[in-house]
Amino acid sequence: MPDLPKVDIKGVSKTYPGDRQAVQALQTVNLSIKTGEFVSIVGPSGCGKSTLLYVVGGFLPAAGEVLVDGKAIAGPGIDRGVVFQEYALFPWLTVRNNILYGLERGGLPADERARITDRLIGVIGLNGFEDRYPRELSGGMKQRVAIARTLACDPSILLLDEPFGALDAQTREVMQDELLRIWLETRKTVLMITHDVSEAVYLSNRICVMSARPGKIVEEFTIDLDRTIPREQLFTSDAFNKVRNEVWISVRKQALAAQL
Repeated sequence: MPDLPKVDIKGVSKTYPGDRQAVQALQTVNLSIKTGEFVSIVGPSGCGKSTLLYVVGGFLPAAGEVLVDGKAIAGPGIDRGVVFQEYALFPWLTVRNNILYGLERGGLPADERARITDRLIGVIGLNGFEDRYPRELSGGMKQRVAIARTLACDPSILLLDEPFGALDAQTREVMQDELLRIWLETRKTVLMITHDVSEAVYLSNRICVMSARPGKIVEEFTIDLDRTIPREQLFTSDAFNKVRNEVWISVRKQALAAQL
């Protein structure tokens, strides 16, 4: 018997009601994601990428179904951790307490919660900032805390909605490297939404291109790159630029179609 997909999106469609006319955001989306796979979805603005992520997260009802480990989801669950574009930290809590927040509702002993939090503070490189508040952190630091808070509950699936979209270019590169390192270490199953084709190629096993609204997956690219080499070497390699150009052309084709 073949292994079940970790995430199986089957015939998902979503229509938003409107005062004058309903808007169909998604049209019969089908996508299977294997355990440990990193899949990115790219496409024109407004094509329904984030809507699909929120359906998988259990935040939005939709036609069709989403299965996790073969079972239909009925809403949000601790098996799916979400990182949003905005940092979504509690401003009244320190770095440590933001990370602890979810753990304190999980029933773990205090010493185990402290051990997990200390380990994650080290993973995200914020030793020495444990007692700082979000207002005292840079944008990149805040997003590291948001990722650590999600990882603290040890979800088997990470759902990332433009997680670095609000960062400057240099910080974004640092955070991409950080996410890649964490994924290589944990091998979580990841579904990421991004507008950045280079980001998608750098991080993903597979890239799905969505059409203009109503969004559906129109093309897929398998990414097979050596991620043990330095970023500079990878970004300037022929292999990286070949697949990046192919994905970019596919996305541009959909973006141009959206203007017709």
